[in-house]
Order: sequence, then C-alpha cells, then structure tokens
Amino acid sequence: MRDEEMLQYIEEAFEENYELLKLEGGHSLAPFVKRLAMEQVKLYWRKLKNLAENVAETEVKLTLPLQETPCGRKYTIQGVVDVVKESNGTILYDIKTHDVDYVRHNKADYAGQLNIYAHIWQTIRGQELDGTAIVATGQTEEIRRAFQSGDSKRFEKALNEWEPEVPVEIDQQKVKETIWSFGEVVDLIEENRFSPPSLEKLTSTIRENKIFAVHVCRNCDVRFSCESYKQYAFTSTRAKSDFMSYYDDYGTEHERSEIIDANLSENGEV
Repeated sequence: MRDEEMLQYIEEAFEENYELLKLEGGHSLAPFVKRLAMEQVKLYWRKLKNLAENVAETEVKLTLPLQETPCGRKYTIQGVVDVVKESNGTILYDIKTHDVDYVRHNKADYAGQLNIYAHIWQTIRGQELDGTAIVATGQTEEIRRAFQSGDSKRFEKALNEWEPEVPVEIDQQKVKETIWSFGEVVDLIEENRFSPPSLEKLTSTIRENKIFAVHVCRNCDVRFSCESYKQYAFTSTRAKSDFMSYYDDYGTEHERSEIIDANLSENGEV
C-alpha cells in the first residue's frame, strides 16, 4: 500500500473508531483536539512506518496462571501486547498513551510489567525474545509547539528528533519483584483495603512543574469519592466559598473550554 493510500485509510479508520467510541462513552472532542489527534496518528505512521510494516502479531494475550499472593490466594496475571518480528530479532512492544519524555524519566515504572510479559512469552511459549520496548503515543511538548507554530522547518526538525520507542532491559529479578507486588495488591483488594495517596503525594511535583493531583487525579473517574482529593480541592479559596465548584472541577480553564466546545459542536450550535 502506498503512503497516500495508507494516510487515506488512517483517516477513514480514525473517523470510524471515533464515532464508535463516542457512541460507547458519550464523550466528544473539540474540533481542533480531534484534528490534533488525527495528525498524531499520521505522525506515528511517518515515524514508525518500518516498525508497523514488520508487525507479526498484534493484541497478543499473555497469561500467567496459578500465582499465589503473600496471603496464599491464587490468581492469574493477564496482559495484552504487540509483538514485532524484525530482520534482526523479535521485539515485544507495549503501547502507552504517555509522552516519550515521561516514559524515559520513569522507565522503572514500566520495566516490571514488560519483564513479566517477556517472562510469559519465553517460558509459556518457549520462544526467545531479543528485547522489549515501550512505544509512547503522547505528543512531546516540542512536537506540539512546532505543529501549532505552522513553521514547517521547525516541525520537521522536531519530528526527526522525536524517538517514541523506548527500549526496556529484560531483567529476571524484576519479574519476581513485580509478581510479588501484584500479589500484595490482590490481597488488598480481596480484603477491601483501599487507601488513596496522601495529600502530600497529591501536592508533590512529578513533571513539568505539574503536581500529582493535576497530572493524575484529574484523569481519575473516582476522584470525587477520594478523601485525599477532597482535601486537595478544598485548599482553593473558590472551593471553600462555593461547595458546588468542587464538583465542577473538569481541569484547567483550557480543558473546560474544550469540553464546552465539543458539546456545542455535537449539538450543532457552533
């Protein structure tokens, strides 16, 4: 398939998937956000064309049964990955929606999961792997700014410098550590012990001067049932004086504008 045909297919598939997701979830995107998302998919085709063309299997389900928690409960680990066979070996890829800068600075957060996937692949399937990696789908700040600037040279430079593939080393020791950690979580769930992060955690800076509450909590659907998030929200003067504003927290002013624009567009009012 030629590049022009592939780009046309991407646009058609994007629209079809968008409509299906909108029906399932009831959420819409503001027009310019939708356009940026479409461009991001096209960017990945341009940058990772060779990788995409060498995919041997996709959405591969991996299962590790008969695991045991520290308290003796039996459970099963399951995951879904993309596997790519290339001329120089077989690489196991996991796709994440974070941007590549965040993945690189927090690679340890992904290593355990990928190492378990590699362990399952090599032991259950009996096939050797030559490596594992994360493919980060989020736009980098420089790509975003270059695209919005309309400067083609700046954009091409940012695209050339962009490396969304992040290799993760295979380490058998991390397999044991992560399985044990999973087991601890299973025990907590089974015993109905759920503890949110502390207020100190929510107000800690994690990246690009964003605090945990902004970068993580505002993407959490159960934040309004979280005691820590309520404490964080009521540190603002507005929430103290107007209780209902706590439930109107849809993120930053820019994010709230996106939601309003999207809903107006879908209703045919703009």
